[in-house]
Amino acid sequence: MNLLETMRIYARVVERGSISGAARDLNIGQPAVSERIERLEKYLGCRLLLRSARAFNCTPEGMAFYERSKKILCAVEQAIAEVSNNGQDLRGTIRIAAPHCFGETVVPEALKVIRATYPQLDLDLVLNDRVVDLVTEGVDISFRLGPLGEGAFIACKLGQIDRALVAAPEYLEQHGQICTPSDLTNHPFIRVQSMFGADQLPLKHVDSVVESAPIQSAVKTSHWRPMYEMITAGVGIGVIEEPACAAALADRTLIRILPEFNVPPFDLHILFQAQRPIPSRVRMIVALLKKCTPNILGRVSANAGETARRIEALLDES
Repeated sequence: MNLLETMRIYARVVERGSISGAARDLNIGQPAVSERIERLEKYLGCRLLLRSARAFNCTPEGMAFYERSKKILCAVEQAIAEVSNNGQDLRGTIRIAAPHCFGETVVPEALKVIRATYPQLDLDLVLNDRVVDLVTEGVDISFRLGPLGEGAFIACKLGQIDRALVAAPEYLEQHGQICTPSDLTNHPFIRVQSMFGADQLPLKHVDSVVESAPIQSAVKTSHWRPMYEMITAGVGIGVIEEPACAAALADRTLIRILPEFNVPPFDLHILFQAQRPIPSRVRMIVALLKKCTPNILGRVSANAGETARRIEALLDES
């Protein structure tokens, strides 16, 4: 029995709370995972897990073995990193979580940087708009937008994600211009389910005065893409994260509504588990993401700023 590999499998089972979930994460069959756990218990001479029809719990011995195993696995990883050309041959798998819109528009650029820097490292990207618990989901690193919430993690702020209140030009031509926040309630608002649930849109004026404008939620979706497609098709108005709509703003497929107001941006943090020592691969990837992600966001902001200047120039000429 490969004891180190079996410890890794066992740790994943405990963190996932599921043998089937651990099998999916590790890309091995569920029977193989069950067989490894049974062999490990036989080898140790004690029960590690108390199984029931739907779930299992760790025995006291099982929890103690899990905690020791995590420390050993981290120490092995650290030892390998210290003798592997200062991390240039970094290997293994990094599991990264991100919200859908940000994960589909910004994270791929960051993954390209990681792959270019550490080509031997495998990447596993998990997209989910709900708050991900790093331990139970087996995530090494998570991008989080908005409030951090609670949990045992370390958070580093990377910047902000701007958001734009937009509509298609054809929609405004047909339904009229929106000149004040109070006009918003007269137009169908399209949103992701988790956003603006009270049908109130926070708006920040250029003079820093924040107000809340009522909106009429006509369409709610569980994913940002249908929202984006409906807004560009002229079905209604809505708020889109700027990295997802910068190109549409540049080519005038979408235009900003109430440009003298801003929808408050999301704070962007990167989270990783609060364990000591921090695994070398996590520490090195976090350092890389802290460096490259603000640069990626900066390019998006620069493009958006140039778009705004071009629009202002066109308006002045007319």
